[in-house]
Amino acid sequence: MTSDAAPGSSVHLNDVNMAVEDVIVGHFVKFWRLPAVRRYFHWMFLFLTLLGSLLKELDVVPQSYFSHRRNAINVYFIKLSWGWTLLLLTPFLLLVNSLFSRSVSFLGRRVCALLVATGIWYVCTATFVYIENVTGSCYETETMAVLKKEFTFKASCKQAGLHWDGFDISGHAFILAYSALLIMEEMAPMGSMMAVSYSALPRMVLNFLYIALNLIVIIWVWMFACTAVYFHDLSHKLIGTVCGLSAWFLTYRLWYLTPLSPGLPPVRHLKGQKQQA
Repeated sequence: MTSDAAPGSSVHLNDVNMAVEDVIVGHFVKFWRLPAVRRYFHWMFLFLTLLGSLLKELDVVPQSYFSHRRNAINVYFIKLSWGWTLLLLTPFLLLVNSLFSRSVSFLGRRVCALLVATGIWYVCTATFVYIENVTGSCYETETMAVLKKEFTFKASCKQAGLHWDGFDISGHAFILAYSALLIMEEMAPMGSMMAVSYSALPRMVLNFLYIALNLIVIIWVWMFACTAVYFHDLSHKLIGTVCGLSAWFLTYRLWYLTPLSPGLPPVRHLKGQKQQA
């Protein structure tokens, strides 16, 4: 009798889990559809940069777990932030394509957008490293009293246990702002997916990926705020933030509006149209 009841209980539990996921997804979709969110989300990063830097200069924020570079989120998420972004966005876009558009053109355009974003990430981070190398010098300690001229690159200087001082543009400010804005843009088709009928398993997986992407955005914004409050000079953070915002604006607000581009993610509101998968 117990074995007969178990399958029914499992199905009921799955239905409950899916219902909870649907509610969470619905709230996130409504949030991103708010005009004020779409209009001002990118400005939030500049605001946090300026406010965080002011609080840092005034020294009014006490040290915390997040003020240490070796905190778990920084080590396992932020240091690998671009990998996490691609790890979640890629299957999300593949699943959206298979359930919604089933278009090679759509998939190709979205993959191209990710390739463009990866290229921007690589060029910007490599440029930041180059600038820090050419503007810096190696010192024996953080007091910078003794110059070690034999070390001309940051990597070799740090490997020797010494201190490198250069113009350190905040890679964290850049990647966290850019990743959050990229995810915001590429998650847009989820609003249309809610009007499409498809089977339970892909629906559950898609909901999971969408919720995970939103949680990653929350982590990125939180750690951006921590970076603004605890690390770097204002100029370092401001340049990193502006680079991230510029990369997003030049692609999703300018280039992607033209025919010769990957284009914007499709957003359609289906009325009375059902698509069974």
